Amino acid sequence: MEFSIKQSSPEKLKSSCLVVGVFEGGKLSAAAQVLDKAAQHALSDLIARGDMSGKSSSTLLMHKLHGIAAERVLLVGLGKAAELNNKITLEILRATFSALNATPAKDAALYISDEGVGKDAAWAIKQAVFIAAEQAFRSDDLKSKPSKAATLKHITFASLEKPGTALKNTLDQAAAIARGMSLTKALANLPGNICTPTYLAANALALDKAHKNIKTTVLEEKDMQKLGMGSFLSVTRGSEQPAKLITLEYSGADKKQKPIVLVGKGITFDSGGISLKPGADMDEMKYDMCGAASVFGVMQAIAEMGLKLNVVGVIPTCENMPSGRATKPGDIVTSMSGQTIEILNTDAEGRLILCDALTYSAKFNPDTVIDIATLTGACVIALGHVASGLFSNEDKLAKELIAAGEQAHDRVWQLPLWEDYQPLLDSNFADMANIGGRAGGTITAACFLSRFTKDYRWAHLDIAGTANKSGKEKGATGRPVPLLTQYLINRAGK
Repeated sequence: MEFSIKQSSPEKLKSSCLVVGVFEGGKLSAAAQVLDKAAQHALSDLIARGDMSGKSSSTLLMHKLHGIAAERVLLVGLGKAAELNNKITLEILRATFSALNATPAKDAALYISDEGVGKDAAWAIKQAVFIAAEQAFRSDDLKSKPSKAATLKHITFASLEKPGTALKNTLDQAAAIARGMSLTKALANLPGNICTPTYLAANALALDKAHKNIKTTVLEEKDMQKLGMGSFLSVTRGSEQPAKLITLEYSGADKKQKPIVLVGKGITFDSGGISLKPGADMDEMKYDMCGAASVFGVMQAIAEMGLKLNVVGVIPTCENMPSGRATKPGDIVTSMSGQTIEILNTDAEGRLILCDALTYSAKFNPDTVIDIATLTGACVIALGHVASGLFSNEDKLAKELIAAGEQAHDRVWQLPLWEDYQPLLDSNFADMANIGGRAGGTITAACFLSRFTKDYRWAHLDIAGTANKSGKEKGATGRPVPLLTQYLINRAGK
């Protein structure tokens, strides 16, 4: 899908469908007023007859209005101006694109930036891009008869006034983020028999080839053995698929600038290992690599933007499977940091691959390290499917991520990382256990990771509740690509 922005008078704009707003009570938006006058008050007459009340998220499609260059005009209810908020705005945008996608229109022009649709124009445009891309996304390529691609191919954000450079930059960034989200979703939705660690490595090399400012390196298991990654390798022991450690180095600034490192958990399928998961919904364990998939999406987005920042993506990827060679509960392994770990539960494997990847990340002399992982079911219980869990060893970093999440409407909620929780990881036989019991499971998982991040400022995002949906809407969401990309945009701006 393509996006553009320009100044134009609505009655003269040639388009398959023109979108204008109507507030509750029948008040026309600024663009709708211009359109109404050119169409000899056809919109006003329609409202007077009660066909459009302006109720929030209501829509009405009109065809071939006299004096209007567009083939169709879509009226969208904006509700009461004083009551518009983020949630209502998103509902209005979803209703708009649902109505557009129900028509044969190949392109559409939206007059939403002038009104701001309840918020500033930049925010409205960014969310409109995400929603348009979301509704156009298809994930049925593996069906014998895939569904047809979305008819709507081009969106123009039209304005009565000349749009500023900042607004154009926002649109370009939003389009790049949307494409990054699509890559993340495409990878995450693939089944485990296709999306293996080797497949992810091949995709990383493809990103290297497509973008001159990305350099990809893939370490094999023998390389990890030399580095002493006993924790990571303990997870892959039961699988016949070879593990990979992928690094994607994006160079957008001076070489002297310390990079921001994104570490994405890449368990391409998680059976739980010897601590086998229940069979129900186990198919969704292909989503245990959504952290890795989000790093792919972010790296592609910032490469397209040409963001003036240095960023490194580190992706530890493997399967967690049961076999005669698999790690057993009670086994003790030595991590790359030299710390020993008693593995009480082989299904708490994400932290075992992340801890070695976090130790490895120190080699890049990072400014900041952020790990992203579908780490704990406890996070879903705590925060549901609305916010991702956030932990950090620096309050300033946590506040920056929270602010970026609000900007992108990809929100996080900070949880405590107090020393009081650390004793729950005590082991009689090793430096630590890999689980801390049922109570505070999300927190103790973060506490475990914190033991490997003392040399740099670090944040942990638990995306178990936000990376994918279940049920009829089963599929990856593309989160937290908007949050992370916005954070990087903000950092580049500083």
